[in-house]
Amino acid sequence: MIGKTSDTVSTKADAQQDTLLQKTVDRRRALGILLGGAAVGVQAMAACTPTSPLPDESKELKLLAWREYIKGNYRTMTEAERHETIARLERAAKLKRGVDVKIQSTDAQPGVEFGYAFNISKCQGFRSCVDACINENNLDRDADTQYIRIFEMKDGEINLDEADASFQHEVPAEGHFYLGTQCFQCADPPCVKVCPVGATWQEPDGITVIDYDWCIGCRYCMAACPYWARRFNWSAPEVPAPVLNPNQHYLGNRARKAGVVEKCTYCIHRTRQGRLPACAEACPTGARVFGNLLDPDSEIRWVLEHKKVFRLKEDLKTEPRFWYYTD
Repeated sequence: MIGKTSDTVSTKADAQQDTLLQKTVDRRRALGILLGGAAVGVQAMAACTPTSPLPDESKELKLLAWREYIKGNYRTMTEAERHETIARLERAAKLKRGVDVKIQSTDAQPGVEFGYAFNISKCQGFRSCVDACINENNLDRDADTQYIRIFEMKDGEINLDEADASFQHEVPAEGHFYLGTQCFQCADPPCVKVCPVGATWQEPDGITVIDYDWCIGCRYCMAACPYWARRFNWSAPEVPAPVLNPNQHYLGNRARKAGVVEKCTYCIHRTRQGRLPACAEACPTGARVFGNLLDPDSEIRWVLEHKKVFRLKEDLKTEPRFWYYTD
């Protein structure tokens, strides 16, 4: 049950993604050049002519935007191209917001497959994890975007369709328990299969990610996800500069834009540096356990081997790397 995958499944999924990516990269590039790309290019060139009335910083932003528009999918970039695009994004953040950000491109580490366990008997519904996630991942404050939901349910019942995730009373409430959801980082993620442009994929450490600059906002992934884990940006996410988290990852909590989907990435900018996700670190009751499923001495492995665990909607065979248990 731990991190259940197979070489056959992985190879098949990789082949599907590569085929999709190759087909749709060409198509999208062609459409972009003929339609929106041409318009963006004309604007960028016009902004940088000697007679342009725009300030120098505005001209630079126009050029940065144009170069970002014509770049490739993250998986097709060379190491040099990744460094170049990250430098552009960091410079754009400085010009737009006056904030110095540091964007990582850290790859998955060998011998690591992340997993999560949630102790239902310890969660008291404080939602410290929700607040920590919002702050850590630069979530849209105007839209009140949240990756994590804490559901309040009556003792003896597990029905997410009728559970309350917006309770506004003192917790814990008598006769109730609390269950958290977020992206479960499925070993067989249905969201990846339906993406028509290869904008979302699963990394070797089990984290399903999104290239925000390649997403076309079709929301097929949202419809395919059985755990309500993805969020669509109807407008550009708004995060005040004083609370912006400058520690970012290209595939994680960097600036997003309107018209694209985003999701939990197990705080990829933290976990690939050997740290806990913000939600696990912030939990005041120790209800959240995170770690490497491939490490036999990890706490997550101890929980899976010594506790009676279950996963939501196991009949769908998505093999989520997120388990629930009780003391």
